[in-house]
Amino acid sequence: MPPLRSHWTDRRVEEIVSNILRTGVIAAAGVSLIGGVAYLITYGGNYPHYQVFRGEPSDLRSVTGIVSDALSLRRRGLIQFGILLLLVTPVARVAFSAVAFMLQGDRTYVIVTLLVLAALLFSLSNGYFQA
Repeated sequence: MPPLRSHWTDRRVEEIVSNILRTGVIAAAGVSLIGGVAYLITYGGNYPHYQVFRGEPSDLRSVTGIVSDALSLRRRGLIQFGILLLLVTPVARVAFSAVAFMLQGDRTYVIVTLLVLAALLFSLSNGYFQA
C-alpha cells in the first residue's frame, strides 16, 4: 500500500481548500439571496417602525432553530442560514487543513492548525456555553 503522503501534495491541498472556500461563499450568497428576495417580495412594501426595537425571534437565536426554519423554507431562516454557512466556511477550511497536514505527516502544522481550530470553535461557541 503506497503512503498517503504522495496523494496529498501542496498543490492538491491548495485546490481543495480554494474549492471549499469558493463553494461555501457561493452557497451562503445563494441561500441568503433566495431568502432575501423572498423576504422583500413579501415585506418590501412595509415601512419600518423605528420607534420600537424588535430583535430576532427566539427560533432564530440558535443553530437548531435556524436550520429548522431554513428547512421549512421560512424567509428569515434562509437569510440566517446563509449567514451561518458563511461562518462555517472558514471553520471547514481549517478543519480540512488539519486533516491534510496530518495525511502529509507534518506534525508541526497539525498542532498549529488544531490550535487555530480550537480558537475558532471556542470563539464561536463562547456566548452559548457561558452561564
